Amino acid sequence: MATSDHPKSVPGVPYIFPDWLDYLQHKVESPLIKRFHLPGFAVIEHRGRKSGNPYRTVVRAFCKGPRLAVMLGHGKADWVRNVLAAGEADVQLFRRNVHVTNVRIVPIGGDTSGLPWITRLGSRWVGILVADIT
Repeated sequence: MATSDHPKSVPGVPYIFPDWLDYLQHKVESPLIKRFHLPGFAVIEHRGRKSGNPYRTVVRAFCKGPRLAVMLGHGKADWVRNVLAAGEADVQLFRRNVHVTNVRIVPIGGDTSGLPWITRLGSRWVGILVADIT
């Protein structure tokens, strides 16, 4: 299946990674990061928008001032939909816990001023989830 035809791919937030990489990250990388809290990664704690079940999702997060940014290479995944529906989430950043609010998506080519340089660069190819740290 072409990544542009993937169900998680929406306009402005494309799914750019192959499914095998998604599987590998879910089964191997995520459990290790949740256990050891590696730098550069964050664990987003959110609730299912339909089930209400708690979930913990590992992402690469970048902070600049009071903003948290996550590049959405996996498109509009379920965790993104859950966090957008709730409008908030708890995030474990390396050794500190923060609460984020005002969650929004900046589509490809959107205004990324005030975000870390790596996310401004990445916004050429993927959407960016942006939230305010409270």
